Amino acid sequence: MSLNSPILDATLNNIHLEEIKQAMGPPPWSRAVVLADHLAANVICQNSGQINDNHCHNYDEWWIVLEGEIDWIIEGREDRPVQAKVGDFIYVPALTFHHIFPKGGKPSIRLGVALPGQGHLHERPARKVKITIEP
Repeated sequence: MSLNSPILDATLNNIHLEEIKQAMGPPPWSRAVVLADHLAANVICQNSGQINDNHCHNYDEWWIVLEGEIDWIIEGREDRPVQAKVGDFIYVPALTFHHIFPKGGKPSIRLGVALPGQGHLHERPARKVKITIEP
Protein backbone atom coordinates (compact mmCIF):
# COMPACT_ATOMS: atom_id res chain seq x y z
CA MET A 1 0.00 0.00 0.00
CA SER A 2 1.47 3.39 -0.93
CA LEU A 3 2.05 5.93 1.80
CA ASN A 4 -0.55 8.25 0.26
CA SER A 5 -3.27 5.60 0.56
CA PRO A 6 -5.23 5.70 3.80
CA ILE A 7 -4.96 2.74 6.14
CA LEU A 8 -8.66 2.49 6.97
CA ASP A 9 -11.31 1.83 4.36
CA ALA A 10 -14.30 -0.41 3.73
CA THR A 11 -12.12 -3.54 3.96
CA LEU A 12 -10.09 -2.57 7.05
CA ASN A 13 -12.15 -0.84 9.72
CA ASN A 14 -9.64 -0.71 12.58
CA ILE A 15 -5.93 -0.63 13.37
CA HIS A 16 -3.94 -0.03 16.57
CA LEU A 17 -1.47 2.84 16.93
CA GLU A 18 1.32 0.35 17.75
CA GLU A 19 0.83 -1.31 14.34
CA ILE A 20 1.21 2.05 12.60
CA LYS A 21 4.33 2.90 14.62
CA GLN A 22 5.91 -0.45 13.82
CA ALA A 23 5.20 -0.08 10.10
CA MET A 24 6.45 3.52 9.93
CA GLY A 25 9.62 3.19 12.01
CA PRO A 26 11.45 6.03 13.75
CA PRO A 27 10.22 9.63 13.44
CA PRO A 28 9.60 11.86 11.68
CA TRP A 29 6.66 10.50 9.72
CA SER A 30 3.03 11.15 8.85
CA ARG A 31 0.52 8.49 7.84
CA ALA A 32 -2.97 8.95 6.40
CA VAL A 33 -5.42 6.93 8.45
CA VAL A 34 -8.65 8.09 6.79
CA LEU A 35 -9.00 9.99 3.52
CA ALA A 36 -12.42 10.75 2.07
CA ASP A 37 -14.00 13.60 0.13
CA HIS A 38 -15.14 15.22 3.38
CA LEU A 39 -12.50 14.11 5.92
CA ALA A 40 -8.75 13.61 6.28
CA ALA A 41 -7.12 12.11 9.38
CA ASN A 42 -3.36 11.71 9.72
CA VAL A 43 -1.18 10.25 12.46
CA ILE A 44 1.88 12.51 12.79
CA CYS A 45 5.03 11.52 14.68
CA GLN A 46 7.79 14.07 15.32
CA ASN A 47 10.88 14.22 17.46
CA SER A 48 11.05 16.67 20.33
CA GLY A 49 12.45 19.94 18.99
CA GLN A 50 11.35 19.28 15.40
CA ILE A 51 9.38 22.45 14.69
CA ASN A 52 6.69 22.92 12.04
CA ASP A 53 6.63 26.12 10.01
CA ASN A 54 4.19 28.90 10.88
CA HIS A 55 1.22 28.34 8.57
CA CYS A 56 -2.54 28.30 8.15
CA HIS A 57 -5.07 26.25 6.17
CA ASN A 58 -8.23 27.11 4.25
CA TYR A 59 -10.17 24.71 6.51
CA ASP A 60 -10.62 24.08 10.24
CA GLU A 61 -8.17 21.65 11.79
CA TRP A 62 -8.04 19.78 15.10
CA TRP A 63 -5.80 17.28 16.80
CA ILE A 64 -5.62 14.94 19.77
CA VAL A 65 -2.24 14.26 21.37
CA LEU A 66 -1.68 10.50 21.56
CA GLU A 67 1.89 10.48 22.93
CA GLY A 68 4.31 13.09 24.26
CA GLU A 69 3.93 16.85 24.69
CA ILE A 70 3.36 19.55 22.08
CA ASP A 71 3.03 23.33 22.25
CA TRP A 72 0.84 25.19 19.76
CA ILE A 73 1.37 28.90 19.15
CA ILE A 74 -1.96 30.08 17.75
CA GLU A 75 -2.53 33.44 16.09
CA GLY A 76 -4.30 35.85 18.42
CA ARG A 77 -3.01 34.15 21.56
CA GLU A 78 0.74 34.11 20.91
CA ASP A 79 1.41 35.11 24.52
CA ARG A 80 -0.48 32.02 25.81
CA PRO A 81 0.68 28.88 23.95
CA VAL A 82 -1.47 25.79 24.19
CA GLN A 83 0.62 23.30 26.18
CA ALA A 84 -0.88 19.97 25.19
CA LYS A 85 -0.27 16.54 26.70
CA VAL A 86 -1.66 13.06 26.05
CA GLY A 87 -5.44 13.16 25.76
CA ASP A 88 -5.68 16.90 24.99
CA PHE A 89 -7.70 18.11 21.99
CA ILE A 90 -6.54 21.23 20.13
CA TYR A 91 -8.60 23.20 17.58
CA VAL A 92 -7.47 25.88 15.10
CA PRO A 93 -10.06 27.59 12.86
CA ALA A 94 -9.51 28.04 9.14
CA LEU A 95 -7.20 30.89 8.09
CA THR A 96 -5.61 31.08 11.56
CA PHE A 97 -1.83 30.88 11.63
CA HIS A 98 -0.32 28.33 14.00
CA HIS A 99 3.11 26.94 14.81
CA ILE A 100 3.61 23.47 16.32
CA PHE A 101 6.47 22.68 18.74
CA PRO A 102 6.92 19.03 19.85
CA LYS A 103 8.79 19.03 23.18
CA GLY A 104 9.56 16.95 26.27
CA GLY A 105 12.70 15.18 25.08
CA LYS A 106 10.94 12.29 23.34
CA PRO A 107 8.84 11.82 20.19
CA SER A 108 5.25 13.02 20.12
CA ILE A 109 2.34 11.57 18.18
CA ARG A 110 -0.85 13.39 17.31
CA LEU A 111 -3.91 12.59 15.23
CA GLY A 112 -4.78 15.50 12.95
CA VAL A 113 -8.30 15.76 11.54
CA ALA A 114 -9.31 18.23 8.84
CA LEU A 115 -10.82 18.58 5.40
CA PRO A 116 -8.75 17.28 2.55
CA GLY A 117 -7.27 20.19 0.66
CA GLN A 118 -4.21 22.30 0.30
CA GLY A 119 -1.27 21.76 2.57
CA HIS A 120 0.42 24.49 4.56
CA LEU A 121 -0.35 28.02 3.39
CA HIS A 122 2.25 30.67 4.22
CA GLU A 123 0.17 33.61 3.05
CA ARG A 124 -3.39 34.08 4.23
CA PRO A 125 -5.84 33.49 1.35
CA ALA A 126 -8.72 35.85 0.82
CA ARG A 127 -11.70 35.04 3.00
CA LYS A 128 -14.41 33.12 1.19
CA VAL A 129 -17.31 35.04 2.71
CA LYS A 130 -17.79 38.73 3.26
CA ILE A 131 -20.53 39.73 5.68
CA THR A 132 -21.93 43.24 5.54
CA ILE A 133 -24.25 44.44 8.28
CA GLU A 134 -26.49 47.32 7.30
CA PRO A 135 -27.73 49.74 9.98
